[in-house]
Amino acid sequence: MKPRILVVDDEESIREFLEIMLKREGHTVKCAKDGAEALKILEKESFDMCITDLQMPKVSGIELLAKAHEINPHMLVLIITAYGTTESAVEAMKRGAYDYITKPFKIEEIKIIIKKAFERRNLERENLQLKKALGSKYSFQNIVGSSSVMLELFEMIQRVSQTKTNILITGESGTGKEMVAKAIHFNGPLKDKSFVTVNCGAIPETLMESELFGHKKGSFTGAVADKEGLFKVADGGTIFLDEIGDLPLLVQVKLLRAIQEKTFKIVGGTEDISVDVRIISATNRDLYADVKKGRFREDLFYRLNVIQIHTPSLRQRKEDIPLLAQHFVEKHGKELSKEVQKISKEALDYLMAYDYPGNVRELENIIERAVALEMGPAILAESLPKHLLALSGKAPLGESLLPEFEWKEGGIKLEKIVEAIEKRYMARALEQTGGIKKEAAKLLGISFRSMRYRVDKYGL
Repeated sequence: MKPRILVVDDEESIREFLEIMLKREGHTVKCAKDGAEALKILEKESFDMCITDLQMPKVSGIELLAKAHEINPHMLVLIITAYGTTESAVEAMKRGAYDYITKPFKIEEIKIIIKKAFERRNLERENLQLKKALGSKYSFQNIVGSSSVMLELFEMIQRVSQTKTNILITGESGTGKEMVAKAIHFNGPLKDKSFVTVNCGAIPETLMESELFGHKKGSFTGAVADKEGLFKVADGGTIFLDEIGDLPLLVQVKLLRAIQEKTFKIVGGTEDISVDVRIISATNRDLYADVKKGRFREDLFYRLNVIQIHTPSLRQRKEDIPLLAQHFVEKHGKELSKEVQKISKEALDYLMAYDYPGNVRELENIIERAVALEMGPAILAESLPKHLLALSGKAPLGESLLPEFEWKEGGIKLEKIVEAIEKRYMARALEQTGGIKKEAAKLLGISFRSMRYRVDKYGL
């Protein structure tokens, strides 16, 4: 639609000039001879912009600006002023005018001011729509579940989202801790500010301090330029410290000071940098046990653990599996352009019987795989992973996971069979975690070092 502009001036020649020029630029234009007439028009019609003279009888441009914004707060207002009244025009801008135009007019200058004004308004609208979309995406209502433990979680998210208190989210891997953190941020007073995610387990110990707090050029080998830390990037908003239990002790000291003093020094720097950041942390470890063992600072633990939220495992809310599974069917069906719409009763029985060591993340992986393989409108049991069918408790551990060996004279080597089975489970765990060895090790209940050894051993 063409932008609608109201021109207000007590000089007829100026009204006519602006009307002709604006119509040639493709705008819809209406004119008023003074501020009083303009207010009557504004009460009946909606406009995108008002161009008004500053000095007018009855109702001045300043008065019109104030009343116009009461009627339509989103309308752009441009002030027309003579050279001798530019101070008043500047005062009008302080009160909400977008810009001012000085007499005598320069046609190209007017065109540029109006063009930039509409471009800025459109950009603001796009940003607002984007923020609304983000808020909807991470809204706690969209964390799927109807079980009693999930309803309690939703209530807690709603309550804490209105505060700026530090929060610790606990729960097993794959239970949606980051989604909870985002829901808290995007439903609270900081939703228009930065949300910065830091995976403390994925950053090498030697670089952790630099990543969090930044560094000066030349402060260490490889520091070829100044770097702004993530705490500074998150200033005014939220920083999400995922896997906080993996934070090195030396960095824990600096983090504690940053929380207590709201200041820090960058690596190689001497000045204190002030920040105002709300911290949401997450861990799948027992941090209290780590405190007792000296692996995590007790004072930092209590600073981070002002409010604790626990994300339940999928085993604790199996009644949510049908709802979650259908949600993922619809999600991945759309993403993969597949006609899959539902899950067969037999397939759902298998899904309900499985224990999901990888929690919701594993369920989504299983459904995404099934949607990709399925050729019909419903997911059948045959499209589910064989390990799920074998380990669900509804089917025996048969030949589907066992390697085939021929019995020969003298028997077979049990060690080779065990290795083959181990290799398959290793491959399955890596498949479920997208190749992330650390997560795969957790699924298999082995150490990361043991995982790396076996990956190298089997060439996975």
